Amino acid sequence: MTVRVLVVDDQAMVRAGFAALLDAQPDIEVVGQAADGAEGVRLAATTRPDVVLMDVRMPVLDGIEATREILAAAGGRPPKVVVLTTFDVDDYVLEALRAGASGFLLKDALPDDLVEAVRVVARGDALLAPSVTRRLIERFAARPTGTTAIGSDLDVLTEREREVLRQVAQGRSNGEIAKVLFIAEQTVKSHVSRVLTKLGLRDRAQAVVVAYESGLVVPGD
Repeated sequence: MTVRVLVVDDQAMVRAGFAALLDAQPDIEVVGQAADGAEGVRLAATTRPDVVLMDVRMPVLDGIEATREILAAAGGRPPKVVVLTTFDVDDYVLEALRAGASGFLLKDALPDDLVEAVRVVARGDALLAPSVTRRLIERFAARPTGTTAIGSDLDVLTEREREVLRQVAQGRSNGEIAKVLFIAEQTVKSHVSRVLTKLGLRDRAQAVVVAYESGLVVPGD
């Protein structure tokens, strides 16, 4: 299956470079390019991409609000949004994850990493490296406790599901979680699916945010 990608970035050279790289892949097709968030919202509605590469800081409409609008308007099959940023962790990234982004990628990432990122999120996985996850935990821990924009009543989860969610929030893959908990990888996938369903979450990235903001994961875990 060909992955349809929309590239949204206000820097023409960056935008064209990403598009050329991705279009050269046999399993990826760039269906549009946008120079700001507002144009990105319009193109997402007409081209119906599977994945949106979204710059954060743009004129007219920033990447956070554009992400919200794209996902809200998409209906039953929303695209996966990968946020492009110059900094590995900042408030824009945190807000983008809350808005529904499936992960983020540094703009200076290697070409192969960009291509793999598109494939990863198209499969439904979150793009959150363990090192980045640790910094996200630290950033959340430094903030005053407040209400989250995503439902986070973890009482609906079983103890095993809470443990799987904790492992996901620490940046571990399904295979790594299976080894830690001494269960089959397919069992981990089933637990993750039930966690997302019970909490009404779109993907693993939102699950990570809920785990931080609910206090399930704290620095030092």
